[in-house]
Amino acid sequence: MYHYVMRIMKKIKRFIAFLIVLLLIPVFINYYVILESKPLIAEPAKVDILNIDPQCILVLGAGVTGYLKPSPMLKDRLDTAILLYEEGIASKLLLSGDHGKPYYDEVNTMLNYCLERDIPKEDIFLDHAGFSTYDSVVRAKKIFQVERMIIVTQRYHLYRALFISQKLGMQAIGVSSTLKEYKGQWAREKREFLARNKDFYQTLTWPDPRYLGDIIPITGDSLLSYD
Repeated sequence: MYHYVMRIMKKIKRFIAFLIVLLLIPVFINYYVILESKPLIAEPAKVDILNIDPQCILVLGAGVTGYLKPSPMLKDRLDTAILLYEEGIASKLLLSGDHGKPYYDEVNTMLNYCLERDIPKEDIFLDHAGFSTYDSVVRAKKIFQVERMIIVTQRYHLYRALFISQKLGMQAIGVSSTLKEYKGQWAREKREFLARNKDFYQTLTWPDPRYLGDIIPITGDSLLSYD
């Protein structure tokens, strides 16, 4: 009886150890994504000394209000990207976001904001199918033929975008647009933990984005990307 109980206890201990390892894997992946990408984040004032000659500034979409105005997070992303553009860091903006429904349009909201700040239309490319960070980065390479870029979004989000870019073989530098504290950030951090794990596995298999489409080179006519 004693030996039987000991065998059961050993099996239970092995099972518990297996569960612990299983639970720790997502934690390791999360920190791996962060550590791989952290050196690629630069301060705005130091971007111009980095030798990548970016073809564009990729601005990742975020929520818009019911009046099709940028949310505070999206506004900070756009303001940061416009500042870099005006400083001559890159000559093109690539605005990527969710325009999957007629009544929800991140992309044209971003476009209008840039136009109101006198950015020439010919310097702005639109990606209407940036439904996720993964889609935005992969489409930047496959549709817009981008090889070198600056990515602008909040710092917590930059790690994943840069990680995907690295694994795609792109040269990318991130510039954080975290200019203030944002309401609901703790919930975003929890979602991002899961998203980093999801995209880590996606970079092992490289599924196509939800939509691809015709190639529109970032060196070509931006108006071809407009709806």
